[in-house]
Amino acid sequence: MAEDGPYLGVDIGGTKVALRVEAGARCVAETVFAWQPRHSADRDLAQLAGHVEEIRGRLAAPLRAVGVAMPATVATDERVTAWPSRPEWTGTDLGAALRALVPGTPVAWADDGDLGALAEARAADCADLLYLGVGTGVGGGLVLRGDLCPGLGRGSFEIGHTVVELDGPPCVCGRRGCLQATASGPATLRDAARLRGGDVTYDALRRAWHDERPWARTVLRRTCRALAAAAVSVQELLHPRLLLLGGGFASGLPGLDTLLAAQLADLTRPGHPPLTVRPASLGALSSLRGAVELARMSA
Repeated sequence: MAEDGPYLGVDIGGTKVALRVEAGARCVAETVFAWQPRHSADRDLAQLAGHVEEIRGRLAAPLRAVGVAMPATVATDERVTAWPSRPEWTGTDLGAALRALVPGTPVAWADDGDLGALAEARAADCADLLYLGVGTGVGGGLVLRGDLCPGLGRGSFEIGHTVVELDGPPCVCGRRGCLQATASGPATLRDAARLRGGDVTYDALRRAWHDERPWARTVLRRTCRALAAAAVSVQELLHPRLLLLGGGFASGLPGLDTLLAAQLADLTRPGHPPLTVRPASLGALSSLRGAVELARMSA
């Protein structure tokens, strides 16, 4: 029997893009590239097209479908309405641009946090799951009874833009106190710099966390407190059974899930069990694997 596929998943981020091709259960090609210095959406799309063409040239069969994980807000007319990390994309006809990458091949896109949640839920075999991805921003998704909530094509699960601190730091979205402005990787490093009185790199924070330095625990406790505040609100409303913590920033800090679990227990109402917390099994690859899954669904 012929192998199913190949399917291309594309995870578009603010600083880099990852591509993965799967055929059946095998990964047959994978690559990642950094965006060139910000200039225009057209130049970004030309750079992406070159990498898609290169990876297609390595395949023995034509692509069956393409799935794209996208952090931007996209309106029903398929135009980008907001992407704070790359505002030059605003107004871009995303649908036309993505379909032009592989003419004649089905192409679908969805929020990167939603697709991360979908991939993690299937990897964990859990039908009711909250996923938090902490990286350059804070993304996430919710799976209930095996399906994404609110569902593909019906808006995304923007937990990163829930307000957890009314007078908190400004967010790139224009509000103050969003989870992303408080608990993302860059926000955590800024918090560490204020505490230490000088710049703190991610590597320095990782070493201090590994060495159990008090300042690192203080900074990451604040980050986990904000994540817990958002998660416990979701729990009160929708009752997921499991919380998985992933994303590039969180995945590099082993044991951060234990700190988050302690903060959740502290915020949980008496008589209600706290959410079970585990590290996301796919780590920083959740959205990319979800994009491949979306390609399969589209085919």
